[in-house]
Amino acid sequence: MTPSATRTHRPIVISGPSGSGKSTILKRLFADHPDTFGFSVSHTTRLPRPGEQDGREYNFTNQEAFLALVKDGGFIEHAKFGGKYYGTSVKAVKDVAEKGRICVLDIEMEVCALSAHGSSLLDLTTERLTYDFRFFQGVKQVKKTDLGARFLFLKPPSLKILEERLRGRGTDDEESVKKRLEQADKEMAFAEEEGVHDKIVINNDLDRAYQEVEDWVVDGGRFGG
Repeated sequence: MTPSATRTHRPIVISGPSGSGKSTILKRLFADHPDTFGFSVSHTTRLPRPGEQDGREYNFTNQEAFLALVKDGGFIEHAKFGGKYYGTSVKAVKDVAEKGRICVLDIEMEVCALSAHGSSLLDLTTERLTYDFRFFQGVKQVKKTDLGARFLFLKPPSLKILEERLRGRGTDDEESVKKRLEQADKEMAFAEEEGVHDKIVINNDLDRAYQEVEDWVVDGGRFGG
C-alpha cells in the first residue's frame, strides 16, 4: 500500500450489538456514497458453492496454504468453524485502499464479519454469524496491524430500548433475545474502555445517528486522513 493510500483511505471498523441499527446505517451509507467504500474478500478453506467464484465471494484456498499465511502473520483475524478455516488478510484490506476506496470492516459481538462482498456484509448470513471470531479479540487484532484503522461503536440508548427493538423485529425467540442482550451488555461495557474506540455514536434517533456516523466516516471529504 502506498503512503498516500494509507493516509487517505484508512479502514473503518464499525461495531455494535444486534439491534443497534448498524446494518441500516451501513446500507444507507453505501447508498449515499457508492464510489467511496469497498469490500475486502475473505479467505476460506471450504469448497466453493454453486454460483460462487474465486476472488468474488471468497479467496478459496487449501488448509496448507491458509496455515502458511497464518504463520507469516498475513491475517488480520482468522478462525476455524465446521472444520474449515476463514480469515481476512491484511493484503485484502490494503487492496481496497489501492483502488481508491475505504474498506469498512463490520464487527459483531459473536463474529468479526470483517470482510465480504457487498451483499454478504450488509445482509449477514447464518453461516457468517456463526464464525467463531470473538468481538474483543477481533478489535484488538485489527489494532495490532499497520492498517491505521479507525474504530466506531454504534450504541443503543439503553439495554431496555435495545430489548424493545429486538422483540419488535419478531425474528428471535426468547432464548435468542436473552442471549443477544447478554452479548450487548458485554459489548457496550467493553466499548467504554479507554482507547478501544475512536468514536461512539448513540442511536437514539436513526437519522441523527446516521448523520453523526456519516460526518465521522467521511470526515469532511478527507476520508479519514
